[in-house]
Amino acid sequence: MTIWFRTHYEGEDLWLYFEADDEGWATRHVEVRGKDSRPVTAASLEEVLHLRDHADLAAMGRYERQYGVLAEATLDGWQDQPQAAEISAEEFESLWVEARRILGASG
Repeated sequence: MTIWFRTHYEGEDLWLYFEADDEGWATRHVEVRGKDSRPVTAASLEEVLHLRDHADLAAMGRYERQYGVLAEATLDGWQDQPQAAEISAEEFESLWVEARRILGASG
């Protein structure tokens, strides 16, 4: 079962939004800076795996510079993180679309 949630990384003032699969791995990940609400990450597991299997390191580097790095560990225990809360699929999708629009335009 897919779950969508957010947490807050206080040290960097980042809001982290995740779409996670039933095993607790991020399938999509958005990070938004708190001070100006600007997205800094909008990475997708599907895209990362495609690049890994069909491209080279340079392509992966370009992707990471444009869209950031996908969370690389299971997200177990997210409920214990500061300001953690489940969000709706619609809320996540809205954030995702906006983050991709902004980060895509910057690349």
